[in-house]
Parts: sequence; C-alpha cells; structure tokens
Amino acid sequence: MFTIGSEENYQDGDIVIKEGSVGDWVYVILSGSVEVSKMIGGTKLVLDHLNKGEVFGELSFIAGGKMKRSATVTATGPTIVGIIDKNFLDMEFNKLSSEFRSILISTIKRFVHMMERTTEFSSNLESSLLKTLSISFKTKQGFLKAFTGTVQKASMFIRTNNPLNPDEIFNLKLQLPGLPSPINIKCQVEWANIKEGDGGRPAGMKINFKEMAGQDNRLFMKYMQSITNT
Repeated sequence: MFTIGSEENYQDGDIVIKEGSVGDWVYVILSGSVEVSKMIGGTKLVLDHLNKGEVFGELSFIAGGKMKRSATVTATGPTIVGIIDKNFLDMEFNKLSSEFRSILISTIKRFVHMMERTTEFSSNLESSLLKTLSISFKTKQGFLKAFTGTVQKASMFIRTNNPLNPDEIFNLKLQLPGLPSPINIKCQVEWANIKEGDGGRPAGMKINFKEMAGQDNRLFMKYMQSITNT
C-alpha cells in the first residue's frame, strides 16, 4: 500500500482537482468514487470514473509539477482521498536512473498531448451529425439542387460535382424537415473538390455559415437540438 501523508473528505460534486490548475500531489481513493472530466469547446466530456484504491494526479507529479492539471476530478458521493506522502514518492522516483526518468517524463507529456487531441476529435465527432437534407444554391449555370450529409452547428459538407470556388460567398436555401419553406443562410466556401478522391477528399465542398436571419437561426438551432437529443 501507499504511504499516506494526509486525508481529505469530499461531498458529492466537490472538486478535488481543477483542470488547468498547478500541483503535483498524487491521490488515492480510500472510499467513495470520483469522476474525471475535461472541458472541450465549452462542453464537459467525462473521461473516466475511478473507485476505491485507484490513483489520480500522478501525471503532474511525474512531470515534476511543471505541467498543468489535464482534467477535473470531482467527487461522486461522499468520498475520502488520501494524499500520498510526497517524500516517499520523491524517494522512489529518484531511485530510477536519470535516463529512465527522462523517458518516463517524455512519455507522460506525449500521452497528455494525445489525450488532448483525442478528446477534441471526440467532441467534434459528437457535434457532427449525418443527416440528409435538401438544399439549393445558385451557380453560374443556374440554381443547383443537392443534398447534404454532414451537418454541424456552423458548417456543412455538400456532395456535388459542381462546387463553387474556395472563399466564394453565396446564399444557401436549406429545407428542414417539417417546415413549409426553406431557411436562408449566407455561406462561404472553405474548400472545394471537383474530382472524387483528389487530396483524399470526396467531390463536393465544405461551407461555413456566415449569416442567418433571426427567425431562420432559431429554427436551425431548434432542429440541431432535436437531432442531437435523438
């Protein structure tokens, strides 16, 4: 078992470690449980739940306290945690060769970086919803009707063999289910691809929403909320 320097008591919802804070204390759960979470784009993403006997806070310790806490740890119900004696940890850590300590620190930093990228990707994936909607927009050849598959809160991908030019600004008519008429969105092309597979991208164009009238914006956000909750 670990050498415990002190104990701390927490109630449900109390924060043990705050993401972004600085510290190198290492904790072990003596009773109860905690939730590990991270904020990505303003949204709380739960990474793990830890129970009695499990350890947290070790990443910052191994990094020498120079790394900010990578996640928030919150008590779920009455919880007692033990703070592992730092002198004991330092003594054990210093028994390792300097080469192995360097490898371990490098591995920890790489792991944290990978976790940041993975959670960000996961968050983006959750906000990206595959729905087929009818759209139309004006090209040099006239109005083009098409369908969209990937819809996000501020952008979408349109699969078409006649994409507009990158950076071009245009008006899009988007038909939402249950509405008698389409909503209008001012958009700008982020990138376009005419041939399937060029640059690893499908034929079509990625567009970003630039402007939506008040009522159209409310209808769109209501629709996005409805498909997010299904």
